[in-house]
Amino acid sequence: MKTTANSEKNASGQNGKNDTSNPVRTYEKAIIMSGYGINSEMETQEAFRRAGMGSDIVHINDLISGRKKLSDYRLLVFPGGFSYGDDTGAGNAYANRVRNNLWDDLEKFLDRDTLVLGICNGFQILANLGLVPAFDNKYERDIALMPNRKGVLECRFVTIKPVYDSLWTRGIERMCCPVSHGEGNFFCSPETLVRLKAKNMITFQYCRDDLSPANGEYPDNPNGSVEDIAGITSENGRVLGLMPHPERAMNFTNLYDWPYQKERLKREGRTLPQESMNMQFFKNIVCYFSQQGAD
Repeated sequence: MKTTANSEKNASGQNGKNDTSNPVRTYEKAIIMSGYGINSEMETQEAFRRAGMGSDIVHINDLISGRKKLSDYRLLVFPGGFSYGDDTGAGNAYANRVRNNLWDDLEKFLDRDTLVLGICNGFQILANLGLVPAFDNKYERDIALMPNRKGVLECRFVTIKPVYDSLWTRGIERMCCPVSHGEGNFFCSPETLVRLKAKNMITFQYCRDDLSPANGEYPDNPNGSVEDIAGITSENGRVLGLMPHPERAMNFTNLYDWPYQKERLKREGRTLPQESMNMQFFKNIVCYFSQQGAD
């Protein structure tokens, strides 16, 4: 991506030390939310840094106090973790803090040419806020991420595939991502499911290694999600909730089967990749902003 100006801070947050290898436009900056129990901020920031986008990790209290403003950013990210210990339900307490303190600012943010991404606990927060599926621009809770069917925390790799071509999925055939959740079982009413399908809002599905459907079967579908749903967008396509963690496997050597894949590629005379396909997901987001231009 061709860029024109460096941000005031590089992705590591060091003032005065611009990352000249990955310069970014300030208008493309992301805000990565933090708070009690969130634990994937730094991996998420690093993924966007590699993709060419600057970001700030901001504690929710700094937004509530006014020290930071949503209006300064183009991308809002709710990363993974276990916010507030999931004590009142996964993502519920964090969502309530947003709704009770930041809702006006959030609505203004959504009205601009912006994107919102929620990963794992972030997806749960989006669901509680009603930012997905947000039919007819109504932010009502219409889906749920229930306890995993097996009743245990799933912490391992899964394979997911795009369902439709979108700004989030271009150039991606599959992603091999870790999951780390106890409440990722996607559930909705039959009526909502029909609308999700009709409007191409199911973005990622769990699948087998050969990309055939998981058909709700464990372990390929890790939690029992209806229709193997791993991620959906809002009706306008600019908000995405995703349960697996692409930011936790950015490198080829992060993948669970990389030693096997290394030998296979070497015997085929092919070059070993440095990145996993998961980085394409983050590059797609940066590409969206580069194509849209500044506000």
